[in-house]
Amino acid sequence: MPDSLSFDFEQNEKQPLQEFTEKAYLDYSMYVILDRALPHIGDGLKPVQRRIIYAMSELGLKATAKYKKSARTIGDVLGKFHPHGDSACYEAMVLMAQDFSYRYPLIDGQGNWGSIDDPKSFAAMRYTESKLTAYADVLLGEVGQGTVDWVPNFDGTLEEPKTLPARLPNILLNGTTGIAVGMATDIPPHNLKEVASACIRLLDAPKSTVKELCEHIKGPDFPTKAEIITPQSDIQQMYETGNGSIKMRGVWEKEEGNIVITALPHQSSGSKILEQIAAQMQSKKLPMLEDLRDESDHENPVRLILVPRSNRVNLEELMLHLYATTDLERNYRVNLNIIGLNGRPQVKNLRAILKEWLEYRTETVRRRLQHRLDKVLAQIHVLEGLMIAYLNIDEVIQIIREEDNPKAELMKRFKLSDIQADAVLDLKLRKLAKLEEIKIKGELDELSAERKELDKTLGSAARLKTLIKKEIEADAKEYGDNRQSPLKEGTDAKAIDANSLIPTEPVTIVLSDKGWVRAAKGHEVEPETLNYKSGDSFKQSSLGRSNQQAVFIDSSGRCYSLPAHSLPSARSLGEPISARLTPPDGVTFEGVMAGDPESIYLVGSDAGYGFMLKLEDVYTKNRNGKAIISVPKGAKALAPSKVNDIENDWVVAVTSIGRMLMFPINELSLLPKGKGLKIIQIPPAKLKTREEYVVAMTVMAETDKLVIYSGNKHKTMKSAEQEYYIGERGRRGNMLARGYRNVIRIKAES
Repeated sequence: MPDSLSFDFEQNEKQPLQEFTEKAYLDYSMYVILDRALPHIGDGLKPVQRRIIYAMSELGLKATAKYKKSARTIGDVLGKFHPHGDSACYEAMVLMAQDFSYRYPLIDGQGNWGSIDDPKSFAAMRYTESKLTAYADVLLGEVGQGTVDWVPNFDGTLEEPKTLPARLPNILLNGTTGIAVGMATDIPPHNLKEVASACIRLLDAPKSTVKELCEHIKGPDFPTKAEIITPQSDIQQMYETGNGSIKMRGVWEKEEGNIVITALPHQSSGSKILEQIAAQMQSKKLPMLEDLRDESDHENPVRLILVPRSNRVNLEELMLHLYATTDLERNYRVNLNIIGLNGRPQVKNLRAILKEWLEYRTETVRRRLQHRLDKVLAQIHVLEGLMIAYLNIDEVIQIIREEDNPKAELMKRFKLSDIQADAVLDLKLRKLAKLEEIKIKGELDELSAERKELDKTLGSAARLKTLIKKEIEADAKEYGDNRQSPLKEGTDAKAIDANSLIPTEPVTIVLSDKGWVRAAKGHEVEPETLNYKSGDSFKQSSLGRSNQQAVFIDSSGRCYSLPAHSLPSARSLGEPISARLTPPDGVTFEGVMAGDPESIYLVGSDAGYGFMLKLEDVYTKNRNGKAIISVPKGAKALAPSKVNDIENDWVVAVTSIGRMLMFPINELSLLPKGKGLKIIQIPPAKLKTREEYVVAMTVMAETDKLVIYSGNKHKTMKSAEQEYYIGERGRRGNMLARGYRNVIRIKAES
């Protein structure tokens, strides 16, 4: 390798990769936090916003000036102060011009600057024109008055203000959002008059609490007429901690029987809301709505029409549903994370923000007054020198004409300073008139009076406070307006239960041996007479309504729920339940339950155990179901039976060898899940070898008659016969009559 290209690695610093990456990431994080994403408490602006505003003021784009192409502004911002992407910079500029995004816009735009419906539909910067708004003077009016610190721009060729000398707490007025590294900020906008009033309150009473300041600031004030429905107590808590949320709700009115939405929550899109409502209508979740249309125009920026199907529709209930299911109601996170005067980000409460901003404002005003005082003193100094010259004009002229170094001679002869001597020498002949002398005397008197006032104000904290208060009041009067977002405590939004939109028709849920299911309309259906697939037959049925859930039990004791209205019609052969659910391998479906959620059912296993459960306790949306009955190894769950009277109904259980037992159902427990209590005794040895197990279990009323199905025959028992099988729960029971001991199923008939 040539010597000129050799590189001595030993002479260079060596650093562990871990330390280097940690420092590099920390540096990047601090840059994002302090120089990109979070606003400064002084002017409430992020660096890119501050640079755009300052660059526009340097271009002379005041509120009274003519509009200039936005591309010119962006070019200046990128070239002089903010060397980043032009699209991101222009988007930041657009945001400050949108009156639906900013409560008090800083930029007055001409052309397409986006719409409420689509804020990002703005035209390219080569097409739009812009200038500053009158409100921007609140931030820029005192820039050239010695009020701010100046820092070099990115290449050190220019200087830019570190912050702008805001006359009002813009941090609260326009708010901001930003995501940094490991932290974020979400500051909502507020009303200018309310914030100004709170500032004055804090100036008059520095010990005012957040609660007392909330007497002035009722809550955020967004650039939309939608209602803020967050309770006042929650808003106060948010201002106490610096964290919380604000809930906004669209405004509507009734017009010719239709719903007319006239205001949307901040940053909500009318077209998106209509899409959300239309999607519900298509999925038949909003049968009470017939039509919807958008009649928004220039005069009515928001006018969405919802046409109900009939005048019997409860509009209040419908709107509460739409609030719960669409962007007609939105939550806004509040996180008052701000870069303070100490240069550090911190979440501050309302009092801390206003107190710190007033400190910033006090220092700004003090610097402004001191700057003016310095200028006045300098001007007085010059004028005093000129007065000396006027009083000795002949001698001054002689010195100027005759001396080789008139400046030094003037300073020596009349005890003038260097500045005063220069001013005398710079005098034009026409200024030697008598009127100029009178004018200088008058100007000296005015400046002396001004100096006296400035000295008094700077020397008195009370005078300084009074001046700040008067300036805040003047700005509030000039730029303030009424609250746009009304504060109302509304009823909680509640989605309409999907089941309530479904017709409530009586249905009979029919389950087959092979696990096929269907729903027949009405309760008069005889399931045994329906057609079944070859090799399949009727297993069990249950009576319910179309807006209720059908619950199925498999042999392992798991329960599954399906909406009854979603089941196939009984005109067909139905469909296998396993197509809609995901049961474990090898299980069979043993029964079905339907009815009101409060309905009670008897469930159990063929090991002779069972309990009562409430139907709503076994509802589940899980396709895999949920375990309800604890089934012993080798056993399986039995078909459930509905309990009509928990105090007077009877349990009937029959084993595979023909033993039957009856006892009052109130001897069993009501459980959400479990194994249950012993219903009928079966010797463990016989149960283990499956020589004996429970084949059927049912519930019957005291006046019912029991029908026993054995083989191809059945028998209806008389009341006297039934009494023979009554015993205590958990006993062995008595044998059925010969010929009826091979029981297939049992049922109660009234």
